Amino acid sequence: MSSSNVAVPDPHVIVLFGALGDLSRRKLLPGLFRLDRAGLMPSEYRVLGTSRRGGSAEDFREFARRAVGGGADGESWQRFAQRLAFSAFSAEQPEPLSEAISAAEQDIGSASRRLHYLSIPPTAFGETVRVLGDSGLAEGARLVLEKPFGADLTSARGLNDLVHRVVPEERVFRIDHFLGREAVQNLIALRFANGMFEPIWNRDHIDHVQIDVPETLAVDGRAGFYEATGAYRDMVVTHLFHVLGFVAMEPPTTLDARSIAEETGKVFRSVKPIDPDCVIRGQYAGYREGDGVAADSPTETFIAMRAGIDNWRWADVPFFLRTGKRLAEERRLLTIAFREPPRRMFRAARAFVEDYGPDHISFDLGNPGGIITSFLAKVPGPQMRLGQARMEFSYQGSFGTQGLEPYERLMYDAMLGDRTLFTNADGIENLWAASSALLRDPPPLHRYPPGSYGPQKMHELIAPRRWWLPET
Repeated sequence: MSSSNVAVPDPHVIVLFGALGDLSRRKLLPGLFRLDRAGLMPSEYRVLGTSRRGGSAEDFREFARRAVGGGADGESWQRFAQRLAFSAFSAEQPEPLSEAISAAEQDIGSASRRLHYLSIPPTAFGETVRVLGDSGLAEGARLVLEKPFGADLTSARGLNDLVHRVVPEERVFRIDHFLGREAVQNLIALRFANGMFEPIWNRDHIDHVQIDVPETLAVDGRAGFYEATGAYRDMVVTHLFHVLGFVAMEPPTTLDARSIAEETGKVFRSVKPIDPDCVIRGQYAGYREGDGVAADSPTETFIAMRAGIDNWRWADVPFFLRTGKRLAEERRLLTIAFREPPRRMFRAARAFVEDYGPDHISFDLGNPGGIITSFLAKVPGPQMRLGQARMEFSYQGSFGTQGLEPYERLMYDAMLGDRTLFTNADGIENLWAASSALLRDPPPLHRYPPGSYGPQKMHELIAPRRWWLPET
Protein backbone atom coordinates (compact mmCIF):
# COMPACT_ATOMS: atom_id res chain seq x y z
CA MET A 1 0.00 0.00 0.00
CA SER A 2 1.33 3.41 -0.92
CA SER A 3 1.43 5.99 1.86
CA SER A 4 2.47 8.93 -0.34
CA ASN A 5 -0.88 10.70 -0.08
CA VAL A 6 -1.86 9.85 3.48
CA ALA A 7 -0.96 11.38 6.83
CA VAL A 8 1.86 9.94 8.91
CA PRO A 9 1.34 10.09 12.70
CA ASP A 10 3.59 12.09 14.99
CA PRO A 11 6.32 10.26 16.93
CA HIS A 12 4.65 8.00 19.51
CA VAL A 13 5.20 5.90 22.58
CA ILE A 14 2.47 3.25 22.43
CA VAL A 15 1.90 1.60 25.81
CA LEU A 16 0.21 -1.74 25.27
CA PHE A 17 -1.48 -2.98 28.45
CA GLY A 18 -2.19 -6.71 28.30
CA ALA A 19 0.64 -7.05 25.79
CA LEU A 20 0.94 -10.82 26.28
CA GLY A 21 -2.79 -11.47 25.90
CA ASP A 22 -4.90 -13.01 23.14
CA LEU A 23 -5.99 -9.77 21.45
CA SER A 24 -2.42 -8.53 21.35
CA ARG A 25 -1.29 -11.79 19.76
CA ARG A 26 -4.08 -12.05 17.18
CA LYS A 27 -4.64 -8.42 16.17
CA LEU A 28 -2.60 -5.66 17.79
CA LEU A 29 1.02 -6.71 17.28
CA PRO A 30 0.44 -8.09 13.74
CA GLY A 31 -1.50 -4.91 12.94
CA LEU A 32 1.25 -2.59 14.15
CA PHE A 33 3.82 -4.59 12.18
CA ARG A 34 1.78 -4.35 8.97
CA LEU A 35 1.26 -0.61 9.51
CA ASP A 36 5.02 -0.23 9.83
CA ARG A 37 5.62 -2.23 6.67
CA ALA A 38 3.06 -0.08 4.82
CA GLY A 39 4.78 3.14 5.90
CA LEU A 40 1.86 4.25 8.09
CA MET A 41 3.62 4.26 11.46
CA PRO A 42 5.40 7.34 12.82
CA SER A 43 8.96 7.97 11.70
CA GLU A 44 9.96 7.32 15.32
CA TYR A 45 7.98 5.21 17.76
CA ARG A 46 8.28 2.66 20.54
CA VAL A 47 5.79 -0.06 21.47
CA LEU A 48 6.08 -0.57 25.21
CA GLY A 49 4.40 -3.79 26.30
CA THR A 50 3.32 -4.30 29.87
CA SER A 51 1.63 -7.11 31.75
CA ARG A 52 0.80 -8.00 35.33
CA ARG A 53 2.40 -11.38 34.64
CA GLY A 54 5.80 -9.74 34.19
CA GLY A 55 8.33 -10.63 31.54
CA SER A 56 11.26 -9.13 29.68
CA ALA A 57 11.90 -7.29 26.44
CA GLU A 58 13.23 -10.48 24.88
CA ASP A 59 10.11 -12.40 25.94
CA PHE A 60 7.95 -9.69 24.39
CA ARG A 61 9.90 -9.71 21.12
CA GLU A 62 9.61 -13.47 20.89
CA PHE A 63 5.88 -13.25 21.61
CA ALA A 64 5.56 -10.63 18.87
CA ARG A 65 7.59 -12.73 16.44
CA ARG A 66 5.24 -15.67 16.90
CA ALA A 67 2.22 -13.35 16.60
CA VAL A 68 3.43 -11.87 13.30
CA GLY A 69 4.15 -15.35 11.94
CA GLY A 70 5.59 -15.78 8.47
CA GLY A 71 6.37 -12.09 8.04
CA ALA A 72 8.78 -12.03 10.98
CA ASP A 73 12.03 -12.01 9.03
CA GLY A 74 14.20 -9.64 7.04
CA GLU A 75 14.82 -5.95 7.44
CA SER A 76 11.18 -5.00 8.12
CA TRP A 77 10.98 -7.35 11.09
CA GLN A 78 14.34 -6.24 12.48
CA ARG A 79 13.25 -2.61 12.30
CA PHE A 80 9.98 -3.40 14.10
CA ALA A 81 11.58 -5.66 16.74
CA GLN A 82 14.10 -2.97 17.69
CA ARG A 83 11.21 -0.71 18.63
CA LEU A 84 9.65 -3.16 21.08
CA ALA A 85 10.28 -2.78 24.81
CA PHE A 86 8.68 -4.18 27.94
CA SER A 87 7.96 -3.19 31.53
CA ALA A 88 6.27 -4.74 34.51
CA PHE A 89 3.17 -2.93 35.80
CA SER A 90 0.92 -3.12 38.82
CA ALA A 91 -1.41 -0.71 40.54
CA GLU A 92 0.74 -0.92 43.66
CA GLN A 93 4.00 -0.20 41.82
CA PRO A 94 3.57 1.96 38.71
CA GLU A 95 7.11 3.34 38.98
CA PRO A 96 8.78 0.81 36.62
CA LEU A 97 6.31 1.71 33.88
CA SER A 98 6.86 5.44 34.45
CA GLU A 99 10.60 4.93 34.11
CA ALA A 100 10.21 2.81 30.98
CA ILE A 101 7.98 5.43 29.31
CA SER A 102 10.48 8.20 30.15
CA ALA A 103 13.31 6.10 28.71
CA ALA A 104 11.35 5.42 25.51
CA GLU A 105 10.55 9.12 25.08
CA GLN A 106 14.19 10.07 25.62
CA ASP A 107 15.24 7.38 23.14
CA ILE A 108 12.99 8.89 20.47
CA GLY A 109 14.77 12.17 21.09
CA SER A 110 11.97 14.52 20.06
CA ALA A 111 8.57 15.61 21.26
CA SER A 112 6.37 12.53 21.11
CA ARG A 113 2.77 11.64 21.82
CA ARG A 114 1.69 9.00 24.30
CA LEU A 115 -1.00 6.42 23.52
CA HIS A 116 -2.25 3.97 26.17
CA TYR A 117 -4.04 0.93 24.69
CA LEU A 118 -5.95 -0.99 27.39
CA SER A 119 -6.17 -4.52 25.98
CA ILE A 120 -7.30 -5.81 29.37
CA PRO A 121 -10.52 -7.24 30.89
CA PRO A 122 -13.21 -4.55 31.32
CA THR A 123 -13.19 -5.18 35.07
CA ALA A 124 -9.63 -3.83 35.18
CA PHE A 125 -10.36 -0.60 33.26
CA GLY A 126 -11.26 1.48 36.29
CA GLU A 127 -8.24 0.60 38.41
CA THR A 128 -5.81 1.01 35.51
CA VAL A 129 -7.21 4.40 34.49
CA ARG A 130 -7.07 5.58 38.09
CA VAL A 131 -3.40 4.58 38.39
CA LEU A 132 -2.58 6.32 35.10
CA GLY A 133 -4.11 9.49 36.51
CA ASP A 134 -2.51 9.27 39.96
CA SER A 135 0.94 8.59 38.51
CA GLY A 136 0.76 11.37 35.90
CA LEU A 137 1.11 8.89 33.04
CA ALA A 138 -2.18 10.06 31.50
CA GLU A 139 -1.08 13.68 31.17
CA GLY A 140 -1.48 14.64 27.51
CA ALA A 141 -2.03 10.99 26.57
CA ARG A 142 -4.69 9.38 24.41
CA LEU A 143 -6.56 6.40 25.82
CA VAL A 144 -7.90 3.46 23.78
CA LEU A 145 -10.50 1.28 25.53
CA GLU A 146 -11.73 -2.13 24.38
CA LYS A 147 -15.36 -3.23 24.56
CA PRO A 148 -17.68 -3.76 26.31
CA PHE A 149 -17.75 -0.33 27.95
CA GLY A 150 -19.74 -1.00 31.08
CA ALA A 151 -22.36 -3.66 31.68
CA ASP A 152 -25.40 -1.38 32.10
CA LEU A 153 -26.23 2.31 32.33
CA THR A 154 -25.01 2.71 35.91
CA SER A 155 -21.62 1.09 35.32
CA ALA A 156 -21.12 2.90 32.00
CA ARG A 157 -21.80 6.26 33.64
CA GLY A 158 -19.47 5.43 36.50
CA LEU A 159 -16.69 4.39 34.12
CA ASN A 160 -17.19 7.50 31.99
CA ASP A 161 -16.98 9.71 35.08
CA LEU A 162 -13.77 8.01 36.17
CA VAL A 163 -12.20 8.24 32.71
CA HIS A 164 -13.15 11.91 32.35
CA ARG A 165 -11.49 12.76 35.65
CA VAL A 166 -8.24 11.50 34.12
CA VAL A 167 -8.54 12.04 30.34
CA PRO A 168 -10.91 14.46 28.54
CA GLU A 169 -13.42 12.96 26.12
CA GLU A 170 -11.59 14.24 23.03
CA ARG A 171 -8.65 11.99 23.93
CA VAL A 172 -10.72 8.86 24.65
CA PHE A 173 -11.04 6.23 21.90
CA ARG A 174 -13.62 3.49 22.60
CA ILE A 175 -12.81 0.93 19.96
CA ASP A 176 -15.35 -1.06 17.95
CA HIS A 177 -13.56 -3.08 15.30
CA PHE A 178 -16.78 -3.41 13.27
CA LEU A 179 -16.56 0.29 12.43
CA GLY A 180 -13.02 -0.22 11.13
CA ARG A 181 -14.26 -2.48 8.35
CA GLU A 182 -14.09 -1.06 4.83
CA ALA A 183 -17.58 -2.34 4.08
CA VAL A 184 -19.10 -0.50 7.05
CA GLN A 185 -17.43 2.74 6.01
CA ASN A 186 -18.70 2.14 2.48
CA LEU A 187 -22.24 2.65 3.79
CA ILE A 188 -21.46 6.37 3.96
CA ALA A 189 -20.09 6.40 0.43
CA LEU A 190 -22.97 4.41 -1.02
CA ARG A 191 -25.69 6.45 0.66
CA PHE A 192 -24.35 9.96 0.25
CA ALA A 193 -22.17 9.82 -2.88
CA ASN A 194 -24.79 8.23 -5.14
CA GLY A 195 -28.04 9.85 -6.19
CA MET A 196 -29.92 6.56 -6.50
CA PHE A 197 -29.87 5.50 -2.83
CA GLU A 198 -30.44 8.39 -0.43
CA PRO A 199 -33.88 9.38 -1.88
CA ILE A 200 -35.23 5.90 -1.05
CA TRP A 201 -33.38 5.44 2.26
CA ASN A 202 -36.43 6.03 4.48
CA ARG A 203 -39.68 4.62 5.84
CA ASP A 204 -41.55 5.35 2.61
CA HIS A 205 -39.48 2.81 0.67
CA ILE A 206 -37.81 0.49 3.20
CA ASP A 207 -39.86 -2.27 4.80
CA HIS A 208 -37.31 -3.43 7.36
CA VAL A 209 -33.58 -3.73 8.09
CA GLN A 210 -31.67 -6.82 9.21
CA ILE A 211 -28.23 -6.95 10.81
CA ASP A 212 -26.96 -10.54 10.98
CA VAL A 213 -23.72 -11.65 12.64
CA PRO A 214 -23.85 -15.44 13.06
CA GLU A 215 -20.65 -17.07 14.38
CA THR A 216 -19.61 -20.71 14.13
CA LEU A 217 -17.18 -20.59 17.06
CA ALA A 218 -18.05 -21.80 20.54
CA VAL A 219 -17.30 -19.80 23.67
CA ASP A 220 -14.57 -22.28 24.71
CA GLY A 221 -11.79 -20.58 26.71
CA ARG A 222 -13.65 -17.27 27.02
CA ALA A 223 -16.20 -18.62 29.51
CA GLY A 224 -14.89 -16.46 32.35
CA PHE A 225 -15.59 -13.33 30.30
CA TYR A 226 -18.70 -14.60 28.53
CA GLU A 227 -20.57 -15.81 31.61
CA ALA A 228 -20.64 -12.23 32.92
CA THR A 229 -21.41 -10.73 29.53
CA GLY A 230 -23.55 -12.78 27.13
CA ALA A 231 -24.40 -12.16 23.50
CA TYR A 232 -26.33 -8.93 24.08
CA ARG A 233 -23.58 -7.09 25.96
CA ASP A 234 -20.79 -8.68 23.92
CA MET A 235 -22.20 -8.02 20.46
CA VAL A 236 -25.41 -5.98 20.28
CA VAL A 237 -24.60 -2.91 22.39
CA THR A 238 -20.97 -2.83 21.32
CA HIS A 239 -21.19 -3.76 17.61
CA LEU A 240 -24.59 -4.20 16.00
CA PHE A 241 -26.11 -0.97 17.33
CA HIS A 242 -23.12 0.98 16.04
CA VAL A 243 -23.62 -0.45 12.56
CA LEU A 244 -27.27 0.56 12.94
CA GLY A 245 -26.07 4.09 13.70
CA PHE A 246 -24.28 4.30 10.34
CA VAL A 247 -27.30 2.85 8.52
CA ALA A 248 -29.83 5.20 10.09
CA MET A 249 -27.99 8.51 10.50
CA GLU A 250 -28.85 11.71 8.66
CA PRO A 251 -26.34 13.19 6.16
CA PRO A 252 -23.41 14.71 8.08
CA THR A 253 -22.29 18.21 7.11
CA THR A 254 -18.71 16.94 6.72
CA LEU A 255 -16.93 13.62 7.19
CA ASP A 256 -15.06 14.69 10.31
CA ALA A 257 -15.40 13.03 13.70
CA ARG A 258 -17.63 15.71 15.19
CA SER A 259 -20.20 15.63 12.39
CA ILE A 260 -20.35 11.82 12.29
CA ALA A 261 -20.70 11.64 16.08
CA GLU A 262 -23.49 14.24 16.01
CA GLU A 263 -25.54 12.25 13.50
CA THR A 264 -25.02 8.79 14.99
CA GLY A 265 -25.66 10.33 18.41
CA LYS A 266 -29.09 11.49 17.22
CA VAL A 267 -29.86 7.92 16.16
CA PHE A 268 -28.82 6.49 19.53
CA ARG A 269 -30.98 9.05 21.34
CA SER A 270 -33.91 8.00 19.15
CA VAL A 271 -33.62 4.24 19.76
CA LYS A 272 -36.80 3.11 21.48
CA PRO A 273 -36.48 1.29 24.81
CA ILE A 274 -35.94 -2.39 24.04
CA ASP A 275 -39.07 -4.40 24.86
CA PRO A 276 -38.14 -7.78 26.41
CA ASP A 277 -41.14 -9.27 24.57
CA CYS A 278 -39.38 -8.37 21.29
CA VAL A 279 -36.24 -10.34 22.17
CA ILE A 280 -35.49 -14.05 21.72
CA ARG A 281 -32.61 -15.36 23.83
CA GLY A 282 -30.99 -18.72 23.12
CA GLN A 283 -28.26 -20.96 24.47
CA TYR A 284 -26.62 -23.69 22.42
CA ALA A 285 -26.85 -27.25 23.67
CA GLY A 286 -23.65 -28.18 25.49
CA TYR A 287 -22.74 -24.66 26.59
CA ARG A 288 -23.32 -25.46 30.27
CA GLU A 289 -20.90 -28.40 30.06
CA GLY A 290 -18.01 -26.05 29.18
CA ASP A 291 -15.18 -25.26 31.58
CA GLY A 292 -15.99 -22.31 33.80
CA VAL A 293 -19.72 -22.33 32.94
CA ALA A 294 -22.32 -22.66 35.70
CA ALA A 295 -24.48 -25.79 35.53
CA ASP A 296 -27.59 -23.59 35.52
CA SER A 297 -26.11 -20.69 33.54
CA PRO A 298 -28.70 -18.09 32.42
CA THR A 299 -26.24 -16.57 29.91
CA GLU A 300 -27.48 -16.24 26.34
CA THR A 301 -25.21 -17.34 23.50
CA PHE A 302 -27.78 -16.21 20.89
CA ILE A 303 -30.03 -13.21 20.58
CA ALA A 304 -32.57 -12.09 17.99
CA MET A 305 -34.45 -8.87 18.57
CA ARG A 306 -36.58 -6.14 17.07
CA ALA A 307 -35.56 -2.54 17.64
CA GLY A 308 -37.14 0.72 16.53
CA ILE A 309 -36.05 4.30 15.95
CA ASP A 310 -38.47 7.04 16.86
CA ASN A 311 -37.72 9.76 14.32
CA TRP A 312 -39.15 11.06 11.05
CA ARG A 313 -36.98 8.96 8.74
CA TRP A 314 -37.45 5.58 10.45
CA ALA A 315 -40.77 5.63 12.30
CA ASP A 316 -42.46 2.19 12.12
CA VAL A 317 -39.52 0.56 10.30
CA PRO A 318 -38.39 -2.48 12.34
CA PHE A 319 -34.69 -3.21 12.71
CA PHE A 320 -34.07 -6.93 13.27
CA LEU A 321 -30.75 -7.84 14.88
CA ARG A 322 -29.43 -11.39 15.21
CA THR A 323 -26.16 -12.85 16.48
CA GLY A 324 -24.95 -15.94 18.30
CA LYS A 325 -22.34 -18.63 18.84
CA ARG A 326 -22.17 -22.14 17.32
CA LEU A 327 -24.42 -21.21 14.40
CA ALA A 328 -24.47 -22.67 10.90
CA GLU A 329 -22.19 -20.13 9.23
CA GLU A 330 -19.94 -17.15 9.88
CA ARG A 331 -21.27 -13.92 8.36
CA ARG A 332 -21.29 -10.15 8.81
CA LEU A 333 -24.33 -8.98 6.89
CA LEU A 334 -26.54 -5.90 6.70
CA THR A 335 -29.72 -6.27 4.64
CA ILE A 336 -32.09 -3.53 3.52
CA ALA A 337 -35.49 -4.93 2.49
CA PHE A 338 -37.60 -2.63 0.33
CA ARG A 339 -41.36 -2.35 0.34
CA GLU A 340 -43.14 -4.60 -2.13
CA PRO A 341 -44.89 -2.82 -5.00
CA PRO A 342 -48.41 -3.83 -6.14
CA ARG A 343 -48.01 -7.03 -8.19
CA ARG A 344 -51.61 -7.66 -9.26
CA MET A 345 -50.72 -7.62 -12.95
CA PHE A 346 -48.21 -10.42 -12.46
CA ARG A 347 -50.57 -12.51 -10.36
CA ALA A 348 -53.25 -12.15 -13.02
CA ALA A 349 -50.71 -13.44 -15.55
CA ARG A 350 -49.82 -16.33 -13.23
CA ALA A 351 -46.24 -15.16 -13.12
CA PHE A 352 -45.60 -16.95 -9.80
CA VAL A 353 -44.81 -14.07 -7.45
CA GLU A 354 -46.28 -15.43 -4.23
CA ASP A 355 -43.10 -17.20 -3.11
CA TYR A 356 -40.90 -14.12 -3.24
CA GLY A 357 -40.50 -11.52 -0.52
CA PRO A 358 -39.25 -7.96 -0.87
CA ASP A 359 -36.29 -6.83 -2.93
CA HIS A 360 -33.05 -6.72 -0.94
CA ILE A 361 -29.72 -5.00 -0.96
CA SER A 362 -27.21 -6.74 1.32
CA PHE A 363 -23.84 -5.46 2.49
CA ASP A 364 -21.31 -8.18 3.25
CA LEU A 365 -19.35 -6.58 6.09
CA GLY A 366 -16.66 -9.26 6.11
CA ASN A 367 -13.27 -9.05 4.46
CA PRO A 368 -12.94 -8.21 1.65
CA GLY A 369 -16.71 -7.57 1.65
CA GLY A 370 -19.14 -6.62 -1.07
CA ILE A 371 -22.73 -5.75 -1.95
CA ILE A 372 -25.41 -8.19 -3.16
CA THR A 373 -28.67 -6.97 -4.68
CA SER A 374 -31.61 -9.38 -4.98
CA PHE A 375 -34.61 -8.54 -7.17
CA LEU A 376 -37.26 -10.08 -9.44
CA ALA A 377 -36.68 -10.43 -13.18
CA LYS A 378 -38.37 -12.23 -16.06
CA VAL A 379 -37.30 -15.82 -16.54
CA PRO A 380 -36.34 -16.39 -20.21
CA GLY A 381 -39.08 -18.11 -22.17
CA PRO A 382 -42.37 -17.51 -23.96
CA GLN A 383 -44.35 -16.76 -20.77
CA MET A 384 -44.16 -13.87 -18.30
CA ARG A 385 -42.69 -15.73 -15.36
CA LEU A 386 -40.74 -14.06 -12.56
CA GLY A 387 -37.64 -15.43 -10.89
CA GLN A 388 -35.21 -14.11 -8.31
CA ALA A 389 -32.05 -12.56 -9.77
CA ARG A 390 -29.01 -10.97 -8.15
CA MET A 391 -26.17 -8.61 -8.89
CA GLU A 392 -22.92 -8.57 -6.91
CA PHE A 393 -20.14 -6.11 -6.22
CA SER A 394 -16.86 -7.32 -4.72
CA TYR A 395 -14.12 -5.12 -3.27
CA GLN A 396 -11.52 -7.62 -4.38
CA GLY A 397 -12.88 -7.79 -7.92
CA SER A 398 -13.30 -4.03 -8.34
CA PHE A 399 -10.31 -2.61 -6.49
CA GLY A 400 -7.97 -5.57 -6.06
CA THR A 401 -7.22 -4.71 -2.44
CA GLN A 402 -8.76 -5.14 0.97
CA GLY A 403 -7.21 -1.99 2.41
CA LEU A 404 -6.38 -1.97 6.10
CA GLU A 405 -7.68 -4.58 8.49
CA PRO A 406 -10.14 -3.13 11.04
CA TYR A 407 -7.69 -2.98 13.97
CA GLU A 408 -4.98 -1.56 11.72
CA ARG A 409 -7.28 1.23 10.57
CA LEU A 410 -8.44 2.07 14.09
CA MET A 411 -4.95 2.05 15.62
CA TYR A 412 -3.76 4.30 12.80
CA ASP A 413 -6.69 6.69 13.37
CA ALA A 414 -6.03 6.75 17.13
CA MET A 415 -2.43 7.81 16.51
CA LEU A 416 -3.70 10.59 14.25
CA GLY A 417 -6.29 11.62 16.86
CA ASP A 418 -9.14 10.97 14.40
CA ARG A 419 -12.23 9.89 16.39
CA THR A 420 -14.56 9.48 13.38
CA LEU A 421 -14.85 5.69 13.75
CA PHE A 422 -14.93 5.62 17.56
CA THR A 423 -17.93 5.83 19.87
CA ASN A 424 -18.39 8.59 22.41
CA ALA A 425 -19.66 8.66 25.99
CA ASP A 426 -23.14 9.97 25.22
CA GLY A 427 -23.76 7.33 22.54
CA ILE A 428 -22.75 4.49 24.85
CA GLU A 429 -24.92 5.76 27.69
CA ASN A 430 -27.97 6.23 25.44
CA LEU A 431 -27.70 2.64 24.21
CA TRP A 432 -27.41 1.29 27.74
CA ALA A 433 -30.41 3.43 28.75
CA ALA A 434 -32.49 1.91 25.92
CA SER A 435 -31.42 -1.55 27.16
CA SER A 436 -32.45 -1.07 30.79
CA ALA A 437 -35.78 -2.94 30.70
CA LEU A 438 -34.24 -5.90 28.87
CA LEU A 439 -31.32 -6.19 31.28
CA ARG A 440 -33.64 -5.87 34.27
CA ASP A 441 -36.12 -8.51 33.08
CA PRO A 442 -34.63 -10.72 30.34
CA PRO A 443 -36.92 -13.21 28.56
CA PRO A 444 -36.41 -16.98 29.01
CA LEU A 445 -33.72 -18.97 27.24
CA HIS A 446 -34.44 -21.33 24.33
CA ARG A 447 -32.09 -24.20 23.57
CA TYR A 448 -30.79 -24.63 20.02
CA PRO A 449 -28.58 -27.30 18.46
CA PRO A 450 -25.02 -26.33 17.44
CA GLY A 451 -24.78 -25.85 13.68
CA SER A 452 -28.32 -24.46 13.35
CA TYR A 453 -29.40 -20.85 12.81
CA GLY A 454 -30.71 -20.50 16.35
CA PRO A 455 -33.89 -21.38 18.23
CA GLN A 456 -37.03 -21.78 16.14
CA LYS A 457 -38.75 -19.15 18.29
CA MET A 458 -36.86 -16.46 16.35
CA HIS A 459 -39.14 -16.98 13.34
CA GLU A 460 -42.15 -15.85 15.34
CA LEU A 461 -40.34 -12.59 16.11
CA ILE A 462 -39.96 -11.57 12.47
CA ALA A 463 -43.20 -13.06 11.05
CA PRO A 464 -44.75 -12.49 8.55
CA ARG A 465 -41.32 -11.48 7.27
CA ARG A 466 -38.46 -13.98 7.03
CA TRP A 467 -34.85 -14.00 8.15
CA TRP A 468 -32.84 -13.63 4.99
CA LEU A 469 -29.31 -14.55 3.96
CA PRO A 470 -28.26 -14.36 0.29
CA GLU A 471 -27.44 -18.07 0.06
CA THR A 472 -30.53 -19.30 1.91
